[in-house]
Amino acid sequence: MSVGKSVRLFLADGTPGGLLTAEIMNWTGHVVAAPRSDLAALLKRPETSRTGIYILLGDDPDSLGGQLAYIGEGDDVSARLYQHARSEDQRGKDFWDRAIVLTSKDTNLTKAHARYLESRFITLAVQARRARLTNGTNPPPIALPEADVSDMEYFVEQAKIVLPVLGVNIFRAPTTAPAVANPETVVRRSESPVFEMTLRKFGITARAREVDGEFTVLEGSGARLTWTGAESHSYTSLRSKLEQDGTLVSSSDGSSMRFARNHVFASPSAAAAIVAGRSANGRKEWVIEGQRTTYGEWETEGIDAAMTQGA
Repeated sequence: MSVGKSVRLFLADGTPGGLLTAEIMNWTGHVVAAPRSDLAALLKRPETSRTGIYILLGDDPDSLGGQLAYIGEGDDVSARLYQHARSEDQRGKDFWDRAIVLTSKDTNLTKAHARYLESRFITLAVQARRARLTNGTNPPPIALPEADVSDMEYFVEQAKIVLPVLGVNIFRAPTTAPAVANPETVVRRSESPVFEMTLRKFGITARAREVDGEFTVLEGSGARLTWTGAESHSYTSLRSKLEQDGTLVSSSDGSSMRFARNHVFASPSAAAAIVAGRSANGRKEWVIEGQRTTYGEWETEGIDAAMTQGA
């Protein structure tokens, strides 16, 4: 059973697009984020003069995730941010438009801790495949005492909770679905059943789950060999990126495509369109495995009872 978390956000200048801080109750970590236009205000914050991790984010229209990212560490994060704010010809970085800084409220993070966290966050970002990293290297985790490793892993887990609240999803990897022994088994509402989409004419079946509110098509799922819908459709570009990225690969007999890894889609309809090779209504096309309940019907289960109970 999942446990609730209290995330405290503070809009430092009173605007949702400006500098903000984030904390989780009983976590010593502290997050501060700001657009590049507010870098001067960010550098004045006491947190940025501490040892910590920073993430630089920018747009990348040509990549599957649509983002560029750089992950770094420093004894004085503000000095590193100041350096990256320079132009490319001055050994700075031009791509980023937002910075996120992770430090500790008790100032107990050391240089060794920061280097360990940097390596872990880079590894997580590579595994999640939601952003193209501009880091030249991926340093291995530095050796730490067992107790310190435990503390840093807890730091990472809490950061993975608070960062998506700020719209930073580059560490969210699609979760592998557990095996379902009996499709008729009742599933807790906090968990998603396995959904299935079948193209009987082509012998293609795809499976998916909703994980943390995101629709995830599972590794091994099938898809049409080519896109047959309108060439001007917005999903044609997505389909091409999935093929170029290696997420969609040819099946062993060459008659269809298959998902080489789990992949998160923006909606069930986007997932259905990629599987079908044409536009499709995912709320109707995806059904609970072994049942006839559609995703749309599952999504709205309990609404009538909730309204009656509320009344």
